[in-house]
Amino acid sequence: MSVPTPRYERAARRAQADGRIPALAVALHRADREPWVFAVGDSGNPAHPLGPDTRFRIGSVTKTFTAVLVMQARDEGLLDLDQPVSAHLDVPAHGDATIRRLLSHTAGFQREPYGDVWDTLITPDAGRMLAELDRAERVLPNARRYHYSNLGLAVLGQLVAKLRGGTWEELVAELVLGPLGLYRTTVARPDEAAVGYLVDAYSDAVRPEPPVDLAGVGPAAQLWSSAGDMAKWAAFLASPEIIDPGGRILAAATVDEMRWPLTTTDESLWAAGFGLGLILVPEGKRVTHVGHDGAMPGFLAGVYGRRGGDGNPGALGCAVLGSSGTAGETNELVHDLLRMAVESDPAEIAPWRPAPPAPAAYRSLLGRWWSEGMEFVFAWHDGRLQARAAEAPASRPPAVFEPLRGEADVLRTVSGREAGELLRLTRDDAGAVVRMHWATYRFTRLQEGFDGGLASDGPD
Repeated sequence: MSVPTPRYERAARRAQADGRIPALAVALHRADREPWVFAVGDSGNPAHPLGPDTRFRIGSVTKTFTAVLVMQARDEGLLDLDQPVSAHLDVPAHGDATIRRLLSHTAGFQREPYGDVWDTLITPDAGRMLAELDRAERVLPNARRYHYSNLGLAVLGQLVAKLRGGTWEELVAELVLGPLGLYRTTVARPDEAAVGYLVDAYSDAVRPEPPVDLAGVGPAAQLWSSAGDMAKWAAFLASPEIIDPGGRILAAATVDEMRWPLTTTDESLWAAGFGLGLILVPEGKRVTHVGHDGAMPGFLAGVYGRRGGDGNPGALGCAVLGSSGTAGETNELVHDLLRMAVESDPAEIAPWRPAPPAPAAYRSLLGRWWSEGMEFVFAWHDGRLQARAAEAPASRPPAVFEPLRGEADVLRTVSGREAGELLRLTRDDAGAVVRMHWATYRFTRLQEGFDGGLASDGPD
């Protein structure tokens, strides 16, 4: 990072001062720059002063790792997202909750496992947590609405552990942290850990919060990490094709599936949504921040990657970790820094370069077509057939097609408008495309009504 660094530092210093956060660590990761890491304050750990290697509790950001473990198992055929929990776990109650509903917090599970765990600071082990599901409430009907549940994600973590024949702790280290090189992310509290504090509301006094081992609830909030590791993780959630091009962790298409919003967290504001284990924060103009917040006694964390938007270099991720459990500035700063990164230091504009022409089989269909009275433009860019409504803004992604294997004149819409639908081509005797059907709607070169008459001819 070059010119904007003082701006980033000032924003971090302002958040630390305004939020009265004993230790604050921030990091930005992007595809076209060296990672930027900054820390301000005091770790509270004399043996390990605050620095790039300082670790913080990341709380519910842990859920994103558990969600990835679930999706890995799905991709390997070990489970189906629409299967009930009881297909894999012998539970005394609520076994009808599906894996997809638990990932999106729409299964209606109560927030925490049975018992007053935040009074005793003792959480059940995995066996007891599952055995006591009949003492936990289903506080809302299945699929009724969003209701955040640590219990739900903890159950999923133990489900994957049983499928794999190991522990959740072993799996997250072996299948995610190691392959992605997140070596400063651990299940156990490391020696380099900052002390988490409760900051007095009416003075500048601070009180260390007790460390809590979540035991069987670990898949919901157990991990510790550094700002640098978490910025890289956020970049992965935003751009897996850049961070993990070989798909060792997950195929990019699977991460894309996780980012699709399944519910909104507030029925009137629509300010945030949930996908499969991921929080989605719309920023306007087709920009979304994807990731998760985290909270544990004495700690707050915000870990998000930025999707879309002008100036985005790709693999743009940010992490803000703080050693106060009450400073909302921690969770606000992560979004501020992501915005600042593209405003103050946008990606370079890549020059346009000529490319090979479209394949001969598709050249006759390029250009303008009409359907339902509206005009569309079909074009060949980046080695693929694309289409968009003529009046669509440039920021709206086009529909993209891929040929259907074994059928020369049938293509599948793989992204954008009408994703999943077929495009069928009709040719004349010379082989030129003269008509198309997309999602069964007829496309013609002239503006026709549904009866086939030309709009220019007027009524019969």
